[in-house]
Amino acid sequence: MLSRLRTTLALRPYISICRWAHTKEKGKPLMLNPRTNKGMAFTLKERQILGIHGLLPSKVETQDIQALRFQRNLKKMTDPLEKYIYLMGIQERNEKLFYRVLMEDIDELMPIVYTPTVGLACTQYGHIFRRPKGLFISILDRGHIRSILDNWPETNVAAVVVTDGERILGLGDLGCYGMGIPVGKLCLYTACAGIRPEKCLPVVIDVGTDNETLLKDPLYMGLYQKRDRSQAYDDLIDEFMEAVVDKYGQGTLIQFEDFGNHNAFRFLRKYREKYCTFNDDIQGTASVALAGLLAAQRAIGKPLTEHRVLFLGAGEAALGIANLIMMAMMELGLTQAEAREKIWMFDAHGLLVKDRAQKTDANQEAFVHDSQGDVRTFLDAVNTIKPTAIIGVAGAGRLFTHDVIKAMGTLNDRPIIFALSNPTNKAECTAEEAYTLTDGRCLFASGSPFGPVTLSDGRVITPGQGNNAYIFPGVALAVILSGVRHISDTVFLEAAKTLAQQLTDKELEEGRLYPPLSNIREVSVQMAVKVVEYVYANGMAFRYPEPLDKNGFVRATWWNTDYDSFLPDTYDWPGVSFSPKIN
Repeated sequence: MLSRLRTTLALRPYISICRWAHTKEKGKPLMLNPRTNKGMAFTLKERQILGIHGLLPSKVETQDIQALRFQRNLKKMTDPLEKYIYLMGIQERNEKLFYRVLMEDIDELMPIVYTPTVGLACTQYGHIFRRPKGLFISILDRGHIRSILDNWPETNVAAVVVTDGERILGLGDLGCYGMGIPVGKLCLYTACAGIRPEKCLPVVIDVGTDNETLLKDPLYMGLYQKRDRSQAYDDLIDEFMEAVVDKYGQGTLIQFEDFGNHNAFRFLRKYREKYCTFNDDIQGTASVALAGLLAAQRAIGKPLTEHRVLFLGAGEAALGIANLIMMAMMELGLTQAEAREKIWMFDAHGLLVKDRAQKTDANQEAFVHDSQGDVRTFLDAVNTIKPTAIIGVAGAGRLFTHDVIKAMGTLNDRPIIFALSNPTNKAECTAEEAYTLTDGRCLFASGSPFGPVTLSDGRVITPGQGNNAYIFPGVALAVILSGVRHISDTVFLEAAKTLAQQLTDKELEEGRLYPPLSNIREVSVQMAVKVVEYVYANGMAFRYPEPLDKNGFVRATWWNTDYDSFLPDTYDWPGVSFSPKIN
């Protein structure tokens, strides 16, 4: 473990050997604040001067030893939820230690603080609750949101992640239990992109829930009412957006997360030209999926414009991915109509085709095609459309059946199979099913992690994880640093191309479509650098003067997890006499 704890120092070239931090806190409050608590790493002088001597055991520890204890305790645990509770407990007590270990063991711990375990944590939020995190704003607080923001102790917030809990991963309406999602997302803002944690604000908008189980649960922590879908809901969101920019500035990044399909698109359309905002379920998912397709085209040697894509699901994730694929195809020379002809969708009611009994909404109209005859099942759709790629984002479980996977293997030498639904039990198929049923020929990616698969001939294939964490932390860092006011879809197109370029030929040969998660911090840095270059080149940046060395500019802002010294900055005045002069 300790050999890994310093392997990423290349990302931390701007750390000074000794740093002082001014604090007015003394005594026990200093130890109770996770921002200032160092546990047994307080030096003897700090303990004596700050009034905490005797409140800790005699030993003075290094952060290395604290991290080793942290890791050993985690290894004793086998239950993911137990690990989540332990990790979040460390975050509540010692923020720098938490991020130190998370950053440097990110590939093992990301599935705990983020998908898939965070989904389980959200379902159990009221049962495992220990200390509140973030802001809880309810529909009953209309007219008072600014005063609630004033209660937040940090005044220099740069990024807000907000949810109303209606569509948490593939788990549905969890009401205020959805707070686990903004908390987890912002953990990755810091762990993957080095954004200072005090600049991050998680928010849940509590307007009730339609989840009958929660409404009957005595441990539920939100409003015991049906979800408010009246004009009051829209007014609340309007007031929230206005209050955020009034409090923290027009350039504050506001990321929408896990809103219902019907609200996600309309809020994106409503706010994208007025605020610095994006929807990760629509745009982040689209970017990481497109990056996987761009990597797949390298493996196959077939340009994106020659692929035909069939989606399982036609909600916000599918539409976001489809629109970005269409943009990429048009950039490569296709017309909009030609690009649309290559993208098909299949939802709970069948193919999106004209004159079907179930109506499509306005967001889906671009991908509605002429009827293809009697297509009843997804397997029928595969055999009729003959796609080169299938992308599952329905959140309905194992709908890429063995027959579907075999059909894809029959139709294509190298079928592309993306099972992107989260958490793991909602994935459309497993990596093992996809590889074994196609004799290892498929190019596979999933939303939640799957381990390496060993085939009958001894080959070992490492599946790719299409994790949004490859995209949103780096994009967020670039947006914050460059002062972007409005985030265009072209930013996510640029992010997808950047991510695909960071996959090496060796990694592609191993079966990966994305870089290893252990490299995600460097991936996020490169992502931020490329996006900063792009927004300045295209007149989207508002922070001037423009930095000449953008790589150095991005790396210089990286938050580090070394402990600060809380000793007062003392020094002598050499040669000064405090005695009066005598003639």
